[in-house]
Amino acid sequence: MSESTPSDPQRLRAEIAQTRAALGDTVEALAAKTDVKARAKVAAEEAGAQARATVNAAVARAGEVAGSVTGRLASTSESIESSLREHDLPARARRPLPLAAIGAAAVLAVVLVVLARRRRA
Repeated sequence: MSESTPSDPQRLRAEIAQTRAALGDTVEALAAKTDVKARAKVAAEEAGAQARATVNAAVARAGEVAGSVTGRLASTSESIESSLREHDLPARARRPLPLAAIGAAAVLAVVLVVLARRRRA
């Protein structure tokens, strides 16, 4: 026997078992590389996950923008309302302004939702 081959039968069997296990792992790795369908499925799942993350980021950004616009709209509404009070206009002329601001915010929210749904489709 050569110097690298163990003389003890138990050691020899253990070495053979270890070599078989390593060979099995190698064969599995090669089989996985040649399985085009499975690799395509994994790539599609990764692309889908990335697309979902992008959409979620866009929706979050749209929410931030909507909040900013709503804040600006509220401050503009308040400044216009105070201006109306200064000019002492009748109460009827002052009432529609908050409703218009709420309506504009609602329209903006609907537009953002529709845009987000279109991107998902």
